[in-house]
Amino acid sequence: MNTGIKRRFRLLGQALRPPRPLTAAEAAEKSKAPRPPKRTQVVDYNIPIMPRQVESPVFVIAPVRSGSTLLRMLLNSHSRIRAAHELHLRTIGVQLTPGFSEQSMQELGLDQVELEHVLWDRILHLELLRSEKDIVVDKTPGNVFTWERLHYAWPKAKFLFLLRHPEAVVSSLENRKGNTATRAALGANALKYFKPLEQARRTLDGLTLRYEELTADPARVTREVCEYLGVEWEAGMLEYGEYDHGPFLPNLGDRSDTIKSGRIQPARTLEYTGATSPELAKYAVAWGYT
Repeated sequence: MNTGIKRRFRLLGQALRPPRPLTAAEAAEKSKAPRPPKRTQVVDYNIPIMPRQVESPVFVIAPVRSGSTLLRMLLNSHSRIRAAHELHLRTIGVQLTPGFSEQSMQELGLDQVELEHVLWDRILHLELLRSEKDIVVDKTPGNVFTWERLHYAWPKAKFLFLLRHPEAVVSSLENRKGNTATRAALGANALKYFKPLEQARRTLDGLTLRYEELTADPARVTREVCEYLGVEWEAGMLEYGEYDHGPFLPNLGDRSDTIKSGRIQPARTLEYTGATSPELAKYAVAWGYT
């Protein structure tokens, strides 16, 4: 009997113990898990949305390698804005068991989709509570594939569209440590982000920013962002290295020495001298680049 009691206490202690932080090796192994597909989410909305704890979150709609981590650092340095690492909301799901939890939630006016929205909303709300701020920003590049759903889930959401010259995006992908893909393959990867980004930019009300302008005149651009978000501009935003933004971890944002420097640095000059593909050129023109 004593053995059984001791075993129960041991199991209970294990259940209540905080999870052990992952080692670097374990974190690297988890990062090898299959990535979510880079395509626009198609969702059926059958249930009216529930009240939100965060009525007007801010979502950055931007491709990879567009400077969204720099934008995040600048915004997170504001006393009222919490811009967390990439949250990857679209990959956080809920599973309902047919006949049990599915029926139970239906009686409450909920389905899987709306339960996921409630969960996402709670995550954003927790970020505000922890930071003691009142505006929350998510800059996950995957937002480009779920902008319609984000707009549906939060009708009062605000959107920041961050652009960068398409060739600069491809060059940045090419210069990543460990890259083995061809430039053509990298261009095809970038285009998966460009198409839904442009669709969102043409459909939603929001503020369009350019990475090149953000790095060249950060005071002016951040003033525009603050005005759009309804907060006073703070000069301290430009000194983002003076603030704690959390650790730089894989799959949660840029971890380059440039961003770790804590200083806004000029956008890298385009070094590509080859012919721009017609697909990339189309977006360069649409975004005002020559």
